[in-house]
Amino acid sequence: MEYKLWINGEWVNTQGGGHIAVENPATEEKIAEVIDASRADVDRAVLAAKTAFYDGRWSKKSPGERSKMLWKLADLLETRAEEFARVESENTGKPYKFLSLGGDIPFAIDNLRFFAGAARDTHGSHAGEFMPGYTSMYRRDPVGVAGQITPWNYPFMMAMWKIGPALAAGCTVVLKPASSTPLTTLMLSELVAEAGIPAEVVNIVTGRSAGQAIVEHPDIRMVSITGSTESGREVMRSAANTIKRVHLELGGKAPLIVFEDADVQLVTTKATLAAIMNTGQDCTAATRVYVEKTLAKTVTEALVESMRQVKVGQPFSEDVQMGPLISRVHRERVAGFVERAKTAGAKVVTGGCVPKDFDKGYYYAPTVIIDADQKSEIVQAEVFGPVITIQVFRNEFEALTYGNDVLYGLAASVFTKDIGRAMRLSAKLEFGTVWINDHMPLTSETPHGGFKQSGFGKDLSAEAVGDYQITKHVMIAQ
Repeated sequence: MEYKLWINGEWVNTQGGGHIAVENPATEEKIAEVIDASRADVDRAVLAAKTAFYDGRWSKKSPGERSKMLWKLADLLETRAEEFARVESENTGKPYKFLSLGGDIPFAIDNLRFFAGAARDTHGSHAGEFMPGYTSMYRRDPVGVAGQITPWNYPFMMAMWKIGPALAAGCTVVLKPASSTPLTTLMLSELVAEAGIPAEVVNIVTGRSAGQAIVEHPDIRMVSITGSTESGREVMRSAANTIKRVHLELGGKAPLIVFEDADVQLVTTKATLAAIMNTGQDCTAATRVYVEKTLAKTVTEALVESMRQVKVGQPFSEDVQMGPLISRVHRERVAGFVERAKTAGAKVVTGGCVPKDFDKGYYYAPTVIIDADQKSEIVQAEVFGPVITIQVFRNEFEALTYGNDVLYGLAASVFTKDIGRAMRLSAKLEFGTVWINDHMPLTSETPHGGFKQSGFGKDLSAEAVGDYQITKHVMIAQ
């Protein structure tokens, strides 16, 4: 199937761009073709969004009107949720059961419904007399045209995390999905129109260089990207030329810290799921397991056996737990991390290879590595695959030191029955989300975002909407 660009409420052909093949990573087969947009294509999309913003067709609608349309979009998506799940599974290789009922697609629709409600939330706007003879009023206005770049690991969900808060705030959008996983985002376009959202408000462009063109465009006021830390650095460099606002949700290297009083079965279940979910292609994935010395042997044995039992296979198989990596290039990247770890002296106790009986597809076995040095690449760098390291600590101070000892600061977890210890660690761990006795769950109402080189700005929650708004002070002489 061939897809065009969605600009000004209609499908349009490229002006000077080429085409990109989209494949199914489970079968290596081509399933679609999308446009590799040119800079002229991006210019058209930005002009459409800019026109829609300044003529007020969206930015000047009442919060109630915006909310109603976003809610209708969520309803329309719900009626086609199974179709979106099927296409997303084919495009990403993620098991269908993790996308359909109770999975990513329903959660993303709930996210959109939350943003529909948040569109009507006027908190933060107030008036007062702060100087004799004057009344001050705070306004929260939309930033303007938002350029948005989504990653390949959660294409549909990240599209909701981008357009939901931007539209709730009153912004218009130029959205670029990842070139390898653009299909469900493109499917979204016609439903946006059906929901009554005016033409030109949401524009979708695809292509390898479209992101750079978006970041550099002088008429885009804000760029939001979910991607690697290196991508975030490039965005910041380019955005500096026009001093545009940036919203960055970048890489992660989450520690899972296990104390001697932890429930071993709980740790095993949660750590395994957090390591293999989406084949480990998740910036909040559990990647570094730190275990108190007295419990280290027990946890290591249990976790290794659990990872060995993970069912790897075709995404539409009912009992499959983990599908393929996204591409051949990415599988080679993950394998390279593991091979270099072995060369550096670490030991692979399970996995570290392509599973047997997989002639097609970019599969890689769930992998556990022990005896890695804290400063080694495998511990410090984001692998973005189903690979975990297990290390030992002796006390709370050492656990905290190891946990914080990376460039990233997105997510972490602590397993303990000691509430005091849990509270101390949650305060001192330098991560945007800290789970206690769990790892991975998110809700629409709570903010998600990191510190350090995991970026800044929040997805989800009312804070995400605030990121797409500016606060204006109006001072009136009495």
